[in-house]
Amino acid sequence: MASDQQHQQQHHSGGFSGGGGGGSDDRGGFRRSRGKKKTFHRRKVCRFCAERISQVDYKDVQTLRQFITERGKINPRRINGNCAKHQRLITKSIIRARYMALLPYTAMVSTSGTHHDRP
Repeated sequence: MASDQQHQQQHHSGGFSGGGGGGSDDRGGFRRSRGKKKTFHRRKVCRFCAERISQVDYKDVQTLRQFITERGKINPRRINGNCAKHQRLITKSIIRARYMALLPYTAMVSTSGTHHDRP
């Protein structure tokens, strides 16, 4: 009996929950934080779904550049706001554009001034 009460207390206090921090509600868009006002975060809409674009062309470098970082990494869905289907198409198009040398794999980072050059 006592172990059930301890289990419930730990479960409600965050002892067994994995996330931690203020939880977010996907349906309402409100994020709850301890002791502060509720803030509303607008849900990002997939712009390919909004514009009814079904294909992503690997030759359209201007569009693909918006979905990679300045270091050349592909941005995740939660940053881009794309749906899973279009994120997969974007990823495939970026990989093809890199293969065709239309997009860089990485950014050119200068190594001058780093301590690795010294013996």
